[in-house]
Amino acid sequence: MKNEKTKTIDFKYHHIKHYKYQAQSKKTLVTSILLTLFFALIELFGGIFSGSLALISDSFHMFSDVVALLFSIIAVFFSAKKPNKNFTYGFLRIEIISAFINGLALMIISVGIVIEAIKRLFNPEHVDFFTMFTIAVIGLLVNIILMAVLIKSLKKEKNLNVKSALWHFLGDTLNSVGVIIAAIILKLTNLVIFDIIISIIISIVIFIGGFKIAKEAFFILMEAVPSDLDIDEIHAKILTISKIKDIHEFHLWNISEENISISFHILLNEYDGVNDYEIVNDVVKLLKNEYGIEHVTVQIENPEINPHL
Repeated sequence: MKNEKTKTIDFKYHHIKHYKYQAQSKKTLVTSILLTLFFALIELFGGIFSGSLALISDSFHMFSDVVALLFSIIAVFFSAKKPNKNFTYGFLRIEIISAFINGLALMIISVGIVIEAIKRLFNPEHVDFFTMFTIAVIGLLVNIILMAVLIKSLKKEKNLNVKSALWHFLGDTLNSVGVIIAAIILKLTNLVIFDIIISIIISIVIFIGGFKIAKEAFFILMEAVPSDLDIDEIHAKILTISKIKDIHEFHLWNISEENISISFHILLNEYDGVNDYEIVNDVVKLLKNEYGIEHVTVQIENPEINPHL
């Protein structure tokens, strides 16, 4: 009996790639991690020394940024891996899972800061103006630099994790501005409550940003219809193609932030002498040209052969 070679599946995709190389995003995230970790340590020790809740709160927020950015680096690494026989869609979804965790982390941290702020209302502590003000100014400069780096990266490569990081650092920037304002008011009035009020305001901003990121990632994970596409409009457009009578089993979803997929079954007005391939080609062209959807799966059915209940 002759030995037969084991056949392997050749994963060649002709419509869209189920992976992406993100050299710019990777470089951006590594730079962000190093700068964030360095400043988080400065803020933590500065907050402890000065007694500022706003600084301590922001330092924990910065440490959460480091963890979130590490998740993002892992996601970028896996997103570059090509599909295999076990993961035919590739590993792009890890990017979305990471972004969802990042968003939840922001929301949890903001709630924690509010709880600590409420405790401080009943047990106010002395705050050193000079340390608080100096570190907040340095923090503002660092966060502005980080935001500029992230915005530049997003212009070159779309990445939900980089977008998530941008929200993190937007919150940090507002933190720094808030701490600076609180420090000045504290110096002029000697009222520690402003440090607490600013902490609560910052927490609300952080919570909103985290909610937006988590919501966007959640919708992708749930394979919801992309928010910028109208399913009724697409349905109606397809029905304008010649010989198409109806469509059903209609599904439209995101694999990742950029990869949109669509699948449905088609019923025709007539079947004799009809070239199925031409109809499918017309559908594919319409979806690509009108809506930028390139991953299209279409099945033409004949009610006489394929019973419909």
